[in-house]
Amino acid sequence: MDIIRARLIYNPTSGREEVKRKLAAILQRLERGGIETSCHATENEGDAIKAASDAVERGFDMIISAGGDGTLNEIVNGISEHERRPSLGILPLGTTNDFARAHGIPRKWEDACDLLIGRYTTPIDVGQANDRYFINISGGGSLTELTYEVPSKLKTMVGQLAYYMKGLEKITRLRPTQMRISAEGIGEFDEEFMLFLIANSNSVGGFDRLAPNASTSDGLFDVLALRKCNLAEFLRIATMVMRGEPVLHDSHFIHFQTNRVVVESDDRVQLNVDGEFGGTLPCTFNLLPAHLNVIVDELGESSYRKNGAGRALQL
Repeated sequence: MDIIRARLIYNPTSGREEVKRKLAAILQRLERGGIETSCHATENEGDAIKAASDAVERGFDMIISAGGDGTLNEIVNGISEHERRPSLGILPLGTTNDFARAHGIPRKWEDACDLLIGRYTTPIDVGQANDRYFINISGGGSLTELTYEVPSKLKTMVGQLAYYMKGLEKITRLRPTQMRISAEGIGEFDEEFMLFLIANSNSVGGFDRLAPNASTSDGLFDVLALRKCNLAEFLRIATMVMRGEPVLHDSHFIHFQTNRVVVESDDRVQLNVDGEFGGTLPCTFNLLPAHLNVIVDELGESSYRKNGAGRALQL
């Protein structure tokens, strides 16, 4: 069996601190599968970016993200700037795990480790929002601020319920904002929007019917923008999303595909990049096709659901 070197970067507070409790068992399982693994625990915001960049420079064959979507985003940012980019493995031990959900990566840590040991990879597109990278979703508007406004301790205690609690707190204060959305090959929209989403995968906040056709292998973003609406209309749309009903046909939504989007506003609009604060508008979103190789299930099956994950390659 060929031995490969991996660097596991983990967030000790993710997913009710599951990764911290399971770390010894995870390392033992990977070692038995031929993956010689060292690890790094993140201590503060941005730490995983530096740790991933250092791991690339030190010549590791694989970098493993153990935590949630925020940890994964930082690791993607640490890898993406380099010309040589090692394969990316994922142990989805966070609260939502959008990217893992969209790519057939098991939630159970034992199965996710076995996936890494199998070492099947597929190329994925990466989005760039100004100078930050993302692999799942970016967006703007008051509701998109939820994911980075929820305290990490609250997420640790109650999991995804923390997002719903914060959403109820903010919903009566939602206001539309005048924005200009210019898209390559589409045109320009200059009107009031409640929020906009730049989706690179089909799992958005744990919902896979909001952008059902979005894919990390098609070379395109799926852009969704919710036009100005009153509270009753917003609650109706939110209820449809919660039920898993399709919403893109609703007249309040603009939906299109493109590989480049520029969003501007005269007001202050904060950006959400893979669940983390990403600065403010204006922002240019560019898509980098097949930029990273991610380890996935050869058949695309997982404990989340069963679906096709595309052609897989042996690492």
